[in-house]
Amino acid sequence: MPDVRLASPRGKWILLTTVLGSSMALLDSTVVNVALPRIGRDLDASLAALQWTVNAYMVTLAGLILLGGSLGDRYGRRRIFVLGVVWFAAASLLCGLAPTPGVLIAARAFQGVGGALLTPGSLALIQASFHPDDRSRAVGLWSGFGGIGAAVGPFVGGWLVDGPGWRWVFLLNVPLALLCVPVALRHVPESSDSRAHGRFDVLGAASGALALALLTYALIEAGGSALPVATAAAAGVAAAVGFVHVEKHHPDPMLPPGIFASRQFTAVNLVTLTVYAAFSGFFFLTALQLQVVAGYSALQAGTALLPTTALMLLFSARSGALADRTGPRLPLTVGPLLCAAAMLLMLRVGPHANYLTDVLPAVLVMGAGLVTVVAPLTATVLASVDTAQAGLASGINNAAARAAGLVAVAALPLLAGMGPEAYRSATAFDASFDRAMPICAGVLVVGSVLAFTLVRRPPPNCRHPECRTHGCVTSPPLEAEGRQ
Repeated sequence: MPDVRLASPRGKWILLTTVLGSSMALLDSTVVNVALPRIGRDLDASLAALQWTVNAYMVTLAGLILLGGSLGDRYGRRRIFVLGVVWFAAASLLCGLAPTPGVLIAARAFQGVGGALLTPGSLALIQASFHPDDRSRAVGLWSGFGGIGAAVGPFVGGWLVDGPGWRWVFLLNVPLALLCVPVALRHVPESSDSRAHGRFDVLGAASGALALALLTYALIEAGGSALPVATAAAAGVAAAVGFVHVEKHHPDPMLPPGIFASRQFTAVNLVTLTVYAAFSGFFFLTALQLQVVAGYSALQAGTALLPTTALMLLFSARSGALADRTGPRLPLTVGPLLCAAAMLLMLRVGPHANYLTDVLPAVLVMGAGLVTVVAPLTATVLASVDTAQAGLASGINNAAARAAGLVAVAALPLLAGMGPEAYRSATAFDASFDRAMPICAGVLVVGSVLAFTLVRRPPPNCRHPECRTHGCVTSPPLEAEGRQ
């Protein structure tokens, strides 16, 4: 049985290294959007290249994150976590030195592989290391510090972009890794799951990632030559069909189809797809709108969005407690509607927008919507399956959110009529943004309707601290699969 106490020096070192590791991935998911306009100007990149700067990371992360957790269970959670940190840092260094958009996109894809290795392992190390009496508090601290990192990410990103330059958004990960790895090797005990068995579902992971990549390419390049786009779309659909076939017949599938026998689990994942698609599209375009159209600096744009995650950190616990009393249906219906209203309020943000009267009202309403929906959503996912499947259910929900965000960033500019050079023109981008926000709002209304009609059974009292102290707006928190 794990026996490390949180108050001990070793316990504090374990908490430090897991927070540092997870913060690398959390910061990267929140700061890159702020840097996109400067990246585009410095590398002479098209809008499609900026979309791929975000999505190349998401393709490999979403496609491999379930496999990353399984690798840790089999070969040692500390070993895979350290490998992920080193991999992530090396890819970050390549991102920071990238001379062309193509090299940056490739490096971002490699970065996603590292993220898939370190993200599940961070929480699993805490679950597998701390004494049961301290585990809940340790997870709460881990989640809280990670939430703070996610909250300040856009601010830090903006400061780096306006100061040393956008390349330091990526290079910052290198010193974090240099601190994280020695601490992990010296202080974190190795652990694995003795019950992990069977063959890894490498074919399932590969076909899933390939399907995401091909469909994303088809959406991003839809305005180009018809034959390559049609070929990519057809191949993407074929890869998706192959993924489903593999998961049905693999003896130890990455995504067991049987877990969707729970109607509640299926319903909540449908809601997840809609709300996180809208969130990702919103934050991707808003960071550009504030800089390209409103004339904000990168630092001002990053700071402008701080209230959303700050509200999540302050009030998620109360929202989760309220959802325990009312059941998940009410917050999962109301939360998306609040976020939809926030996106319509963002239509007020145009040239020379005033922060207090134009931006802040939308940001505060968005924060209120996120507070209402995120903690109950994650708690409902965990409550909809057996306790033994909580880690798998959380991983699937996390991957679904990332895949939804991936598709949204690829499809939204197409649906809004953004051309490849739209972000270089304030007038053109503003017009496209005004078409995109109602689309995001409509997707959220669909999510609200799904929650109202499909979510029924209230979850039991949530005993997962990571549900409630969470500041990342790009994906739900993970629950570790680690067992002792």
